[in-house]
Amino acid sequence: MGRASAARLALHFFVFPGALKRLLHWAVLALALHGLWEAVQLPLYTLWEDTNRRRVLSYLFHCIAGDILIAVTLFLSIAALFRDSAWPMNRPWRGGAVMIVLGLAYTVFSEWYNVNQTHAWSYTASMPLVAGIGLAPLMQWIVVPVLMIIVIRRWR
Repeated sequence: MGRASAARLALHFFVFPGALKRLLHWAVLALALHGLWEAVQLPLYTLWEDTNRRRVLSYLFHCIAGDILIAVTLFLSIAALFRDSAWPMNRPWRGGAVMIVLGLAYTVFSEWYNVNQTHAWSYTASMPLVAGIGLAPLMQWIVVPVLMIIVIRRWR
């Protein structure tokens, strides 16, 4: 995104009524749904076996914050692409498809890099794998964006 495009997008969020509110709703919903997903899938990572519960919580909050950042970045990217911050209402499934594809692409890279290259985390034997990538984080970026769009559309 060029400087002019970024400036127009920023201007849109501060000038057009409801744009900032839509972004805030998206972020809060990302916190709730990604937070729930991260908590549920935590036993599929070896981190769950760590006896230092503070460290486990710290990593959990770190992952949730990352998911919110990804979700907000994708929301803004799709808003820029469609030139519409109300894309979840106006083009929900086209925007959702873009979000799923980009979210999955990032997740595949992130999981591969963190598991195989930096060894920042690892899976337990109970984590189902798809080409060496955990199924739970892959499903997260299919299920959660769809749920977010459905909830946002019902809020209206």
